[in-house]
Amino acid sequence: MSLREEIEKRRTFAIISHPDAGKTTLTEKFLLYGGAINLAGSVKGRKTARHAVSDWMEIEKERGISVTSSVLQFQYDGKCVNILDTPGHQDFSEDTYRTLMAADSAVMVIDASKGVEAQTIKLFKVCVMRHIPIFTFINKLDREAKDPFELLDDIEHVLGIATCPVNWPLGSGKSFKGIYERDKKCITTFKAEGAGQREIASTSIPLEDPAAREAVGGPAMNQLQEDLELLDALAEMDEEAVLAGNLSPVFFGSALTNFGVQIFLEHFLKMAPGPGPHKAGDRVIDPVEAPFSAFVFKIQANMNKAHRDRIAFMRICSGRYEAGMEVNHVQGARKIRLTQSTQMMAQERTIVEEAYAGDIIGVFDPGIFSIGDTLTLDENLFSFEGIPTFAPEHFARLRQVDTMKRKQFLKGVMQIAQEGAIQIFQEMRGGMEEIIVGVVGVLQFDVLMFRLKNEYNVEAGLDMLPYEYIRWIVSNTDPASISGTSDMKCVTDLKGRPLLLFANSWSPGMVLDRNPGLILEEFGRNT
Repeated sequence: MSLREEIEKRRTFAIISHPDAGKTTLTEKFLLYGGAINLAGSVKGRKTARHAVSDWMEIEKERGISVTSSVLQFQYDGKCVNILDTPGHQDFSEDTYRTLMAADSAVMVIDASKGVEAQTIKLFKVCVMRHIPIFTFINKLDREAKDPFELLDDIEHVLGIATCPVNWPLGSGKSFKGIYERDKKCITTFKAEGAGQREIASTSIPLEDPAAREAVGGPAMNQLQEDLELLDALAEMDEEAVLAGNLSPVFFGSALTNFGVQIFLEHFLKMAPGPGPHKAGDRVIDPVEAPFSAFVFKIQANMNKAHRDRIAFMRICSGRYEAGMEVNHVQGARKIRLTQSTQMMAQERTIVEEAYAGDIIGVFDPGIFSIGDTLTLDENLFSFEGIPTFAPEHFARLRQVDTMKRKQFLKGVMQIAQEGAIQIFQEMRGGMEEIIVGVVGVLQFDVLMFRLKNEYNVEAGLDMLPYEYIRWIVSNTDPASISGTSDMKCVTDLKGRPLLLFANSWSPGMVLDRNPGLILEEFGRNT
């Protein structure tokens, strides 16, 4: 198979949702269809010995929730599918947001009984920022659900994106009869053997066939015919609008019982884009024409606690990767040999000998990589556009409990910060004596404490701080000369860049008014 054919068969997407919308269950059903696993373990089964395939961290297994993004790959219908399974929990870190930078499209999972929820809005905004196509799977039709038109209206008004239903549900909960496929003009009914199995039978009946009414019942058929008249008034499918991120194809189903999952997967793989070009300053890097290039979007330490290892996850943007190849590490200004390259199925690893643009690989990191780093075979060096450092919303002072373990304490804090799971700051006048930790979600503090104890064997304490707003100083302004407010604290980040913390939302504007020429930014950059 040629390089172009290999790259064009890739589909790399992230799954996003609010907590408990069924995202992890849907991910596992995809893997089930791809033959990557034989039995999908519902997260609800966490009291048993089985855990979600995409969860690997000890705290994930204890709580039965996804804490960190997972990278999963499988083959289906001639396509090589890379799934970036992100945590949906509202209290988890910017790891979720950053992972979206490595995806070519996103699957948005919505609970049919709740509609669009808060965390979905946050994640959706990141997708919009990148103009990536968004495909919607409205899940949990096996339970009582909102009216499907109300759900579409919710998506359009709350998220501001047009919708086009590809299929349509016949009822919900106990009266859920199946799905009407608009393109085929047929009704598909399913019989599922169990939550962890593929459906054992699916029957497609043309809408005009009298057997359709018999299969789903008169009331469901009458409702469908009423709905179809209204559906004709909705937006028509426009693939260009989908690829531009302006129109979201909508699918209905139930991941738990496998209603509609295969239909969604097959449509999605046909409609979703393959690897596209990436901007690098003034250059545009073509996935096929350019030699190997990649950027680091995630770093994870201690995936294997026994080996104290550290893995850098890379999104390949162009060309072909070969194990052991020597590439230019642009930010490190050196040539390095990429060794011990792997692909992941949660904690299980497979050695990778070759990979292509669109694929996600993990390489051994001896401590030289940072998030946003560019690697390339091209001797005409370039850097991919920096990955945003999202603004923390919660801050705390981190205290070391056992002063005899200062070395382990600092090592643990620094490594976890380098992964991007937390952000650490220090006061302008001090060294590392006082560490301030910033996180996107409060529960990330729990993850930090858990990992320091579990992986580095150190106890730490947290004192919550009142700051909620952060601004990086991007002008050549001496921080010491800034006329500030009473709720302002001046600190530096991990890279020594000065920034300001505020407790009140109006303070940044007041500081700008008081200091002509001062320029502040809400997002830092991993450059």
